[in-house]
Order: sequence, then C-alpha cells, then structure tokens
Amino acid sequence: MSAPAPFSFGVPQGSVLGPILFIMYTKPLSTLIQNHSVLNQSFADDTQLYKPSPPAETHSAIQTIQTCITDVKSWMVDNKLKLNDDKTEVLLCKKKNTTFPSPQPVSVQIGNTDILFSPSARNLGFTLSSDMTLNKHISLVYRAAYFELRKISTIRHTLSSQTTNTLVCAFVLSKLNYCNSLLSGCPLYLLHKLQKVQNSAARLILKARKRDHATPLLHTLHWLHIQARIEYKQSTLCFNFFSGSSPAYFSELLTVYSPARQLRASSDCRILTIPHTKTKTYGQRTFTFFAPTQWNSLPFHIRHSQSPQAFKRALKTHLFKKYNP
Repeated sequence: MSAPAPFSFGVPQGSVLGPILFIMYTKPLSTLIQNHSVLNQSFADDTQLYKPSPPAETHSAIQTIQTCITDVKSWMVDNKLKLNDDKTEVLLCKKKNTTFPSPQPVSVQIGNTDILFSPSARNLGFTLSSDMTLNKHISLVYRAAYFELRKISTIRHTLSSQTTNTLVCAFVLSKLNYCNSLLSGCPLYLLHKLQKVQNSAARLILKARKRDHATPLLHTLHWLHIQARIEYKQSTLCFNFFSGSSPAYFSELLTVYSPARQLRASSDCRILTIPHTKTKTYGQRTFTFFAPTQWNSLPFHIRHSQSPQAFKRALKTHLFKKYNP
C-alpha cells in the first residue's frame, strides 16, 4: 500500500474516491432532470433517464426527453463536461401488441444528431430489451458462460477437480448467478438454456460423459438447480430486508404485512405483503410480487433464522428437498 498523499483538488484516475466525487459534482444534474418530470438514475458517469407514458402520449414523452437532454448538454458544457453521443442509447419499451400513434417514432433527436431506438441495451451488465422479454439477456449469458466453459475444458486434463471447480465457480457460475433475482417467472424454455450450461459445468468438473444424467452430478457438487438458485437469491434479499442490511431502496419494493387485526399467531411472523397484479405475464413476474410470494412460503423456522449463515444453510437444505423430493 502506498503512503498517503494530500490532494488540494482532483484524485488519481481509477481511485476509490473517483466515482463518489464525480457523483457529488454532478448532483445538480438530477435536479435539472427532475424539473422536466423525468425520472433518472446515476451510476458514476452513467446517467439514465426514464419517462413512462401511455401509448397515445408517446410523441409528447419523446419531446420531453429531447428537451431534457438538450438542457443536460448545456449544463455539461457550462461545467466542463461532455455528453458522449456515440454511447447514448434509447429504448422505446412496450408491451406485446401495443400500437403507437402514427407516425411511429423511430428516433430521438439530440442537437443535430438522430439517435435511433435500440432493440436492447445493457444496464449494469443486465441486457434490457425493448419488447420487455429476457430472451436477449439469457442468450448473451448462455454464450458468454459456454465460452468460458470451453476455455476451461481445454486445460481440464492438467487440473484437479477442486481447481476446476474453483475456475467454474469464478468464470461460469458467476455469470449464471448475476442478477438472477430478475429471472423470476421466466419461461422454462429460457431457464433450460441456463440449466444446460450448469449441467455441462458439472460434467466437466467430475469428468462425466456427455450423456450422463446431470442430477446426480449436481447432488455430488451440492449445487442447486437454476430455478432454485433464483429462489435462493430472492429469499436471501428478503432476509437482508428484515435484518436491516439491505439497501434503502428495498423499502420501496418490499412491505411488511400488517394485518387489520393483531393476532397472537401473527404478531411475531416475518410476512411480506403480496401486491395485487393485473396480469400474469408482467405483474406476477416482477420482483415485488415473486419475492414476497416465495418468502412467505418458507417454513417459519427458516424465516426466523438468527443469523445469515444459519438462514442460508437452512434455505439451501429446504430448496434441495423441494427440487429433489
């Protein structure tokens, strides 16, 4: 570790303080965006704008976004910053069979540049599609995970099973686990693609044949199936919510259930409110619906575990029994 050095201004590029100080510097930008009635999120130097609207008001929403971005560019010029037009992407998300008013919008104009609507865009490593499906994201994860798996397979003959397991967990399973709490309610044919990757990884570690059944191999490695991993992640996030170790924004996603009449049987139960949804296709696939449903279905002793370690052990055992009766 290098010796401390005083700085009167700025920090070295790549330092821990860099993103924090940049967010502080650009904090007025959030107020400027909100003045246009546009939602926004900022992650270091990545700023995202959101403008929900009914289909009939699409053109008005696009005009609002254009005006907002024009003001953002002006603010950046005044504060010695530059908006990277080449990295700016625009998504026009809609439900299936939604029709837009004529003429159908195809781009957003920023200054003298027309930015065409993208079919998909990456958001912190997760691929969002304009049709609000997970097909694109899962296909990319499938290819990236198999790419890493093939690289490991080329040197498998020089590795022990333990070393291979470590490499697979670091480079393959990490891709399957990343943001998997968002895959709740995903069609089974898409989850099957991810399950194929996990099965291939288990065969590689244990030097099994291609046609060997994967379930006994997963048992040997003590791995949960893909669907169980999704439930494991969501339940863990809910436990962190009750233990107070989750981010503040979780209070907007999860709500503790409060019965109209206080009963002795329910006074000490950790129960979440399941929100009412209008559709199964979208509403019941959201984290705010699926996670409370999964959490409330857990046995009492698991929900009331005394520590994260005890909770995770009990939860993993429960999911093993659930998916391997």
